[in-house]
Amino acid sequence: MLTCIEQPVPHLKAQLEQGILTLMIDRPEAKNALDMALYIHLRQAIEEAGQSNQVRVLILRGIDADFSAGNDMKSFLQLPELPAAGEAGTTPPFMLLKAIAQFSKPCIAAVRGVCIGVANTLLLHFDFIYADQTATFQMPFVSLGLSLEGAASLLLAQRSSYLHAADILFKAQKYDAEKALQAGILSEIVDDPYQTALTEAQHLASLPIASLKAVKKLMKHDLERVLKCIDEEAEVVMQRANSPEMFEAVSAFMQKRAPDFSQFH
Repeated sequence: MLTCIEQPVPHLKAQLEQGILTLMIDRPEAKNALDMALYIHLRQAIEEAGQSNQVRVLILRGIDADFSAGNDMKSFLQLPELPAAGEAGTTPPFMLLKAIAQFSKPCIAAVRGVCIGVANTLLLHFDFIYADQTATFQMPFVSLGLSLEGAASLLLAQRSSYLHAADILFKAQKYDAEKALQAGILSEIVDDPYQTALTEAQHLASLPIASLKAVKKLMKHDLERVLKCIDEEAEVVMQRANSPEMFEAVSAFMQKRAPDFSQFH
């Protein structure tokens, strides 16, 4: 049983056809930003898809014009308290990242519009990523007084080079699909990423799933290292979430002004 099909939840649509589970983030009024409930529901859907014999391939996409604006800051700031040391990796955002990192079957991301923060980090764990020219990417963590997440410190440099990773992570600026392709974040830039994802998923679904899982397991031979890295990065993120730089970034955002980090050393 797939809960996402049998018991639909707000802001997440799911379709299962011919072994292909398509998860669509449906929160267009917030550019598909992820709140805590969405983190939990996405994680549950991905974990169940990994265990279900009904699912051979997973597609993740936005419902319409955007992939996701990343973390819903209001939801993040409403967390009752920061996790204790050693427990950051058990919070909903990092549990979602670990769920997709451990997904044993082919997974495809289709990107239109914004793909910011954790949404951008999620892509590092997909097997195929298709985007069109409307796609805009950003890992803004440094500009928010935070740190990186999702094993980005390990995987982004592996995908391209240290210099590409430093350019994206240190500067925290937006970048386009061409730069994402050069950095090894995308498989291909296409006219219609949703149709391309479906076409490729149909081909993958026709192949022996046991062989696909075996090949993916061999290619992901450093999975334990990746999971450990996610947990280590999570601890730093939560330390930074209580930093004066973070509070300055949030205050500046709420007051619609540029943040001033010159006061911090």
